[in-house]
Amino acid sequence: MRRVLADLWETISDSPFPGLTTHAYLWTSNRNVLFYSVASDAEFDDFERLGGIDHQYLSHQDEAGPQLGAISERFGATLHAPAAEADRIGGHARIGVAVADRHIDDNGVEVIPTPGHSPGSTSYLATGADGDRYLFTGDTLYRNASGRWTAGYLPGISDADQLAASMELLGTLDPDVVISSAYAGDSAVHRVDASTWSADVAEAAHGVRAAVDRQA
Repeated sequence: MRRVLADLWETISDSPFPGLTTHAYLWTSNRNVLFYSVASDAEFDDFERLGGIDHQYLSHQDEAGPQLGAISERFGATLHAPAAEADRIGGHARIGVAVADRHIDDNGVEVIPTPGHSPGSTSYLATGADGDRYLFTGDTLYRNASGRWTAGYLPGISDADQLAASMELLGTLDPDVVISSAYAGDSAVHRVDASTWSADVAEAAHGVRAAVDRQA
């Protein structure tokens, strides 16, 4: 694992598809929170050395897998996951907190439903040790290989209207650092410019519409 911010640790990379890379992130705040998930138990001892995992937050169903149960068993972590995707996620581990509405929870994490990439896609906003606001977007929004913000639109799977609306919502937020799950490029962790953030996200929303038009 490597430290990417004062209180945020990045796991080793996983490549579920060619050209796509994913990581999970351990936020060592007053409680240790793991965002997203891992593909193996290779770093479980590292998690232990950092204080374990108290809570795990999934952004959407594609992050579900056998390691959810292993994390729950090893660390006793409470699993937070989208209620709309409980059937697929719950087959791997018991969901302790099914998230559905926008709110700030007891861990200081703001839960922000951002459907479209998948029915239950959810983003999370948390304030780091240095006062930076970390926005975890899952696969809903990521930087592509050319450095542009891109919406996670999958033809035939994603809902374009919902995803465009989620882009509009993300554009109203004021993050300092955006951390996606999957990404194409050299990193999933990006410090953003407040003066261009809304326009960057609007461009990502436009990309969804353009993709739909190309299919028509």
